[in-house]
Parts: sequence; structure tokens; C-alpha cells
Amino acid sequence: MTPSQQPQKTLGMAIRQLREKRGLTQEAVAHEAGVTASTFGLIERGQTNPTWATVTKIAAAVDVSVIEVAKLTVKLEA
Repeated sequence: MTPSQQPQKTLGMAIRQLREKRGLTQEAVAHEAGVTASTFGLIERGQTNPTWATVTKIAAAVDVSVIEVAKLTVKLEA
């Protein structure tokens, strides 16, 4: 697996923090984003990388911008 294909654990951590901050369940966000709950769980655990389209849908489901998701991801990497 090349470095760009490796799952991004901090992206999943950022998504989880944003979801929990808003009191949303994995199932609710997954449904809004158009992914299965099991896939969403893999994303949050950093075991798979979502497409940018999916990240955009997840961000919308938790009512934040993709930029906010990216900023938190970078912050968690530091």
C-alpha cells in the first residue's frame, strides 16, 4: 500500500469528534452521508479512506464545512 492509500486515522478521529460534539449517532450520520453504518465505523476508526465526495457528505451531515474537517484533522496530526 502506498502512503497515500494508507487509511488516515486522524481524519476518522476528526469526524468522530465532530459527530460526538453534535450528539449524533454513527447510524444517523451514515444514513445522511449515504454510506452504511459499518463503512462509517471503518472511516471513524481510521481503517479505510473515504472518497472526497463522502467526506463532503459526512461534513454536511454533521453541519460543518470540509475545511473544518481538514483543520481538525491537521490539528490532530500535530
